[in-house]
This record gives sequence, structure tokens and C-alpha cells, in this order.
Amino acid sequence: MSIPLENFLEAIRKLREVNKKRRFKQSLEILMSFKGIDLNKPENRITANVVLPHPIKKPIKVCVIAEGDLALRAKRETNAHVITRDDLVALEGNKKAIKKLAKQFDFFVAQTDLMPLVGRILGRFLGPRGKMPTPIPPTADIKSIVERFQRMTKIKMRNNPIINTKVGTEDMDDRELAENAKAVVDFVLEKLERGREHLKSVHLKFTMSPTVEVRLR
Repeated sequence: MSIPLENFLEAIRKLREVNKKRRFKQSLEILMSFKGIDLNKPENRITANVVLPHPIKKPIKVCVIAEGDLALRAKRETNAHVITRDDLVALEGNKKAIKKLAKQFDFFVAQTDLMPLVGRILGRFLGPRGKMPTPIPPTADIKSIVERFQRMTKIKMRNNPIINTKVGTEDMDDRELAENAKAVVDFVLEKLERGREHLKSVHLKFTMSPTVEVRLR
């Protein structure tokens, strides 16, 4: 059984009451804590990208590694950064530039036949960050793929039974924020062996606000 949407809306309304206006656009973060999970078992550790119902109004940066027609369409149809085969080869051995690239972009996608080259040149920098590219065929609908990635948020539960991720920004509509937060919770609960039984608490907060607890029932 999932948490009702109204509970998220209620928490967001309370959050707006205690939030102070800042000179920058704050992100809405969700913090989930769990119980009864043995994280020594690899199957209980979660690393995944969740597609949100509504795009976060804070740019999600996508890098497309491609050549030929796919690279041309990516440049023409999307706002993603495009790296060609020649660009990729030029990066080889340039640790400083590769580290900057890994930090600059949230998600990477790469043309399938370039993946061996990507692995050789970028693998040891992107892998530990959980940013290895998603392979896509040369005929892929790159516009739809980039738009999908721009609605994603990354979740990770490795050494501690908590998940903390961004689900929106304070200038978004309350219902959009609530639906994004609920989508993350529902996704995680489906991954857990006993679902809701593992859920200890859910809190929401803006970047510099106090936290507000979401009622679980």
C-alpha cells in the first residue's frame, strides 16, 4: 500500500510555512529512512534512476556520445552536450578534462558501438560515480531519450539505510512536487522485499529549510 498523495501535499504546505525565502532557487529534497534491511546483501543495495512525472526546474545536464546521424540529430533536436568519436579520442589520457566532464554532467548516453571506446577512456572516471553511459542504438529517438533523462533523479542506498535525493524546486506547483516525491517512494518500495514494512520515515525539506515529516498513513 502506497502513501496517499494528500500526505505529500500536506507536508509540502507545512514546508512552505516554515521555509524562509532565499536569494537562490531552493531544491526540494526527499529523505527516506528504512529498517530491517541487511545491506551486507548486494540485492538490498539500491542504485537506480527514477523517471519523475514532472521535470525538475533545475537543469539536468545530459551528455550524448555519438557520431554520424545520431550526433547530428542530438545537436539539432536536443539541448544535450554532444561528444563525437574524435572528441572522445582527444580526451584519452587527459585526466583533468575527463574529471571535469564527469562532474559537469548528471547523465551520459552513448551510441552502442562506441561503448568499448567509452569504457576504455572514461570508464574508471564515470564508473565509480555511477555515471556510466546508457547504450543507445544509432537509430534511437534521441529527443525522447534526452527528455526522459531530464526527468530523472538518481537514488542510492549503499552503506546506510537511507535515500536522499532531489525531486523538484520551490517554484514548482505543490501537486507536481507531491507527485514527484510520491513517485520516488513508490519506486523504492517496489524494490524492497517487504515494501512498506521496511519504511521507517519520509521527510521533505528545501535546501536550507527545516525538515517536515510525511505521514505514512
